[in-house]
Amino acid sequence: MELTNEPIITMRDLKMSFGDKQVLKGINLDVYKGQIIGYIGPNGAGKSTTVKIMLGLIGGYTGEVSILGKPINDEDVEYKRKIGYVPETADIYDNLTAKEYLTFIGELYGLDYNDVDNKAKNLMTMFGIEQVYNSKISSYSKGMKQKVLLISSLIHNPDILFLDEPLSGLDANSVMIVKEILAELAGEGKTIFYSSHIMDVVEKISNRIVLLSDGQIVADGSFDDLKHQCQEGTLEQIFNQLTGFNKYKEIAEEFVSIVQGRSVI
Repeated sequence: MELTNEPIITMRDLKMSFGDKQVLKGINLDVYKGQIIGYIGPNGAGKSTTVKIMLGLIGGYTGEVSILGKPINDEDVEYKRKIGYVPETADIYDNLTAKEYLTFIGELYGLDYNDVDNKAKNLMTMFGIEQVYNSKISSYSKGMKQKVLLISSLIHNPDILFLDEPLSGLDANSVMIVKEILAELAGEGKTIFYSSHIMDVVEKISNRIVLLSDGQIVADGSFDDLKHQCQEGTLEQIFNQLTGFNKYKEIAEEFVSIVQGRSVI
């Protein structure tokens, strides 16, 4: 998709510290309409912190963050109506039915109850779980709960979607459906910020990959750009090279050796 001139998300010298630990060390990033951004990095690199700042969930940062052309620190929260979010670990209201939960979320975004009820039911049907629409979420499998979370993030037709490990618990067929949904949404001009540790999925669905390491962006481009830069085959290999982690084989061998009683640290 051809990029518009104006970025939909802008970050300039974004820094964030928790106590004495500096988590973000100056992030500069422009994100455009229709992009699927694979936002990846080791644990503790600052991925979740970046996303939570953009969502307005945490403050105390320095630098500038603008979404949909407006700074997010001017206390105008209107931009949040145009955002969808699937966190890695969500506190979902288990004692509600999917109908109660999804209509509640829809009404929070200002949607008409009957409209959101109809939309939610149809989306549940698309995921093959319409039969539990009126059942309590506490009775759902992990994969079914994840489908409800995905529906809740999209029920208001947002312009920007933040997804943190969105495929967690989904079966193979559902994974393929979600990947196609994301491609369709990007084709419609939606912007998707996708964070995952499953490198082969990030490699396949993202048209731009941003790699964070130790609070800084160390790579930014298409998979082909990164592969050319590193001369490596897979995103996992590129990830390991750029983050300096190359001891996974030795650690695995030592781990198995300890399990089998052949080695003691």
